[in-house]
Amino acid sequence: MSDALQLILEDNDGTQLETSCSRFAVVWQGKELWVQAVGDQLLIGVDVEEGDTEYANLLLRPQATNLVSLQLEMEPVMADDDDHVHGPDCNH
Repeated sequence: MSDALQLILEDNDGTQLETSCSRFAVVWQGKELWVQAVGDQLLIGVDVEEGDTEYANLLLRPQATNLVSLQLEMEPVMADDDDHVHGPDCNH
């Protein structure tokens, strides 16, 4: 199965543009909402800003006819090793 997404973009006047891509983003309320296919799932995630400690992903999976499952996953933001500060809570 290909992870390419087939997109149909439509203007207000009904003009349609068809294209394909591996992922796309929609800017909504100042945040980038990224959409990409991962196997038989559709992954929807928001961009991460400085200071964020976690981010959310929505996974949309096909089920039986006319059904889908929707799962919210919270993931920790992985800090760059260059930003690591050794302190009393450091485990190494």
